[in-house]
Amino acid sequence: MSDTKKTGSVMTSNNKGMVFLRENAGILVALVILCVFLSVFPGTSESFPTVRNVFNVLRQISSNLLLACGMTMVIILGGIDLSVGSVIALSGVLAAGCVSRYGMAIPAAMLVGVLIGIVFGAFNGAVVAKTTIPPFIVTLATMNIARGLAGVYTGGSPVRVVSKEWQFLGAGYIANIPVPVIIMVVVFIISILIVNRTKMGRYIYAVGGNVQAAKFSGIKVEKVKFFVYTYTGLLAGLAGIILASRMYSGQPTAGEGAEMDAIAAVVVGGTSMAGGSGKLGGTLIGALIIGILNNGLNLMNVNSFWQTVVKGVVILLAVFLDYIRNIKKND
Repeated sequence: MSDTKKTGSVMTSNNKGMVFLRENAGILVALVILCVFLSVFPGTSESFPTVRNVFNVLRQISSNLLLACGMTMVIILGGIDLSVGSVIALSGVLAAGCVSRYGMAIPAAMLVGVLIGIVFGAFNGAVVAKTTIPPFIVTLATMNIARGLAGVYTGGSPVRVVSKEWQFLGAGYIANIPVPVIIMVVVFIISILIVNRTKMGRYIYAVGGNVQAAKFSGIKVEKVKFFVYTYTGLLAGLAGIILASRMYSGQPTAGEGAEMDAIAAVVVGGTSMAGGSGKLGGTLIGALIIGILNNGLNLMNVNSFWQTVVKGVVILLAVFLDYIRNIKKND
């Protein structure tokens, strides 16, 4: 009997693996082609396929994947969160300020940064859940509020922290692995468990698929929305202190465009902007594609403005493919 169970579990895991590969075949092929191209291209062949550069890419995508984990849930829910980039800036400058200006202990200061993210996320969630104001408008407003507060607090200047303990979270290593990469892995696993192994995860898909049907089935839609936006805010606050630690200072301009990179990773990863469908596994691949693309363009010394153009084209192609998929489903 036990052998039968073991065989069944192996078959189930194999089936899940095959389904994942089938669903993400397109972006996996794109990822492989991108890596092969950068490994053989004359301008990047020496610097791209190295262990050091691999860890650089993983460190660079760590903050984006934190945001993308929350953004995936938000978009599956049928919403959007434009405030995460500004929350990165505000949480970073306030955490740095707590250390350099008020002499607060570093762990407590970093907790303040995370709490800032939770507060903004909870506010977004409460307004979206309790009103019919579109999430785009709500988070656009909080995006400006958070960015403005970061500027007011700092006067437009960085808040520097020179302590080595402060730098550990963003620039430190554990067993030769960058600390941000370890945090990224832990947060990704937690997010996977929430989405795939909890009632809340099932409720997120249900609400994103059909709000009215979810209400009729007894799901407390308001609580689901509140949780998702609060969790996204928490991850934005965490990303903010990691980035501030890595730059040795809280920067009022930090996180500019971070919401677009997160949305790009989610959309490239196959999550539908229409809501109700998407996988965090695809988001991981999407974040890798965006990160490797950025890394490759930097190694080729491509102008930053052209890099923005390229990312815009990638997002447009991903949205267009999602549009084609939805048409085929409806047919």
